[in-house]
Amino acid sequence: MIAQTKPSPQAAAAAPAARERRPAAIQAVRGMNDVLPDEAGLWEHFEDAAREVFGQYGYRNLRVPVVEATPLFVRAIGQVTDVVEHEMYTFDDRLNGESLTLRPEATAGIVRAAIEHNLTYERPQRVWTAGPMFRHERPQKGRYRQFHQFDVEALGFAGPDVDAEQIVMLARLWRRLGLDGIRLEINSIGDPDERRAHRAALIAHFERHRELFNEDEQRRLYANPLRILDSKNPALQPAIAAAPRLVDSLSDPARTHFDGLQQLLAGHGVAFTINPRLVRGLDYYNRTVFEWVTERLGAQGTVAGGGRYDGLFEQLGGKPTPACGFAIGCERMVLLMQDSGVVPAAVPEAYIVHVGEQAGKFAATVAENLRDAGLSVVVNAGGGSFKTQMKRADASGARFALIVGEDEAAANRVAVKPLRSAGEQVTLAPGELAARLAAQGEDSGAR
Repeated sequence: MIAQTKPSPQAAAAAPAARERRPAAIQAVRGMNDVLPDEAGLWEHFEDAAREVFGQYGYRNLRVPVVEATPLFVRAIGQVTDVVEHEMYTFDDRLNGESLTLRPEATAGIVRAAIEHNLTYERPQRVWTAGPMFRHERPQKGRYRQFHQFDVEALGFAGPDVDAEQIVMLARLWRRLGLDGIRLEINSIGDPDERRAHRAALIAHFERHRELFNEDEQRRLYANPLRILDSKNPALQPAIAAAPRLVDSLSDPARTHFDGLQQLLAGHGVAFTINPRLVRGLDYYNRTVFEWVTERLGAQGTVAGGGRYDGLFEQLGGKPTPACGFAIGCERMVLLMQDSGVVPAAVPEAYIVHVGEQAGKFAATVAENLRDAGLSVVVNAGGGSFKTQMKRADASGARFALIVGEDEAAANRVAVKPLRSAGEQVTLAPGELAARLAAQGEDSGAR
């Protein structure tokens, strides 16, 4: 046995110095957030529902890189946009000096992939992708520098039927998630010819109010006057309200398309409001634009939005191809689900408490058999008394505690204790567990 000795005065004095030398903890980049396990269940619940609903309409998964060549976004989104001018994470490749950008949105990458791989050569395509996007802006609730989206695109479809399909599909997703309080706004921003005429009319109108403009609005007046309609400048709101409305001067084809969309939505029983100031923030849109919005998230009220972009394929070097799509903000959806009291079902069916060597081996075998039957089971790890392990079982959210001691292991039996409902503790053979857990779960309304 080694005798315990008291630290020398020099060692005692050195201990605080060693603690002082400990490096500072590194934290996540501002505006780029961790999703911890307690919250991740809501993300998974939303993602599973989205994949299920999109699949019901024939949309298939397409995965594109997080990094793309910078000119892709400049050409697609528009040089005179907040995204391109201020918000993109752009850097030079150290190997060849090529300018690369972390994707600020997904549509441009999907269209690039469709052109590169001739996806629409034989037939139109319905696709979706999901993942992180990046914009360097001031972080706030529901608006982050790294954010996540589901992006859904229909490539090669020209009529308003696919515009309506996507809006109806989103309405189904809200029902699938049990969400209400989300309203639909739609508009038409026409085709290039009428937008050019409308652009001239907007410039003439806003030139009479230049004294009200801030720096951004001064810059946009001649470069992209349509974006002034999105301004939140309070002094400019009366001038914006009095500005010419593009929806009032649509060409016959654009008007027919917009009327057709409204008729289809009405036929599906989807309520909507026409918002003539809705223009969306990216330059590639034409004709239909839409947003699903809520008042329950404060300033960041848009949870999904999109529209038609029939000219983007040509703009990026492809053949003329009509297209329509939308994106859903995942962070905002999770906030809305939390506000609505949505509870994910991602909790284990059972937590196995065990004490003793043979009990531990028996518990592991029982757990594997239950997993073979399709149940989610957590086996206690790290030891602990029965009392300690029962506290862990309760904290896990599991519906049942399965209790195994040495006596139970020797008798090939398992004690079953309900944790989320009334019920007597019973002792069963391993082969009876799966059916009993399923039946008790259904009887308690937990499933």
